[in-house]
Amino acid sequence: MMIDPVTLTADLIRCPSVTPEEGGAIALLEQTLRPLGFACTRISRGGVENLYARWGTTQPVFAFAGHTDVVPVGDHAAWTHDPFGGEIVDGVLWGRGATDMKSGVAAFVAAAAEIVATKPDGSIALLITGDEEGDATDGTVAILDWMRKSGQTADFCLVGEPTSVTDLGDVAKIGRRGSMNGMVTVRGKQGHSAYPERAANPLPTLARVCAALAETPLDQGSEHFQP
Repeated sequence: MMIDPVTLTADLIRCPSVTPEEGGAIALLEQTLRPLGFACTRISRGGVENLYARWGTTQPVFAFAGHTDVVPVGDHAAWTHDPFGGEIVDGVLWGRGATDMKSGVAAFVAAAAEIVATKPDGSIALLITGDEEGDATDGTVAILDWMRKSGQTADFCLVGEPTSVTDLGDVAKIGRRGSMNGMVTVRGKQGHSAYPERAANPLPTLARVCAALAETPLDQGSEHFQP
């Protein structure tokens, strides 16, 4: 069974899946994957619909992680094409998710359809979330929680977010850019401009803290990921 990734991308774009709405996107993937032999499991949490789909029952498991939710369209009238129309104009596919990342999901589904037709060893799994563009607490986290409880594992995982330097798809990164959140409180002391020596302006101190943080290398990167 061959799947046209462009057609599937357009069909997914026509699903108005603005976080956390499923919009029919997860249902469309289920309808596409089941005839290919994928066992599909809906994982619902916090009003978010997620999908775990697996072909095969043996190791190793090659997994693809992606999302079908998109950010809001903003001013609908400012769009030159319907954000949920999935129109192809002059060879360009328009709509929310055309890049991030319904196209990536569709491409992997199309590739998976060709691969499973050859009856390969091992298994292929798709981890599709509906909460990547939101708080991301009931999407990937919910799928991983379900996998742990269900004894599901993945030996390899490809995250299909759009990544490139010069040309589309010209690089695959090994790693993940982390993040750290913190709070800095600098306390000052009120005073009068006539007696500045009795006051303490916290802003210069805060500026020095910010400068020190900006100038401090957090890591050296790796062979596969820049600092």
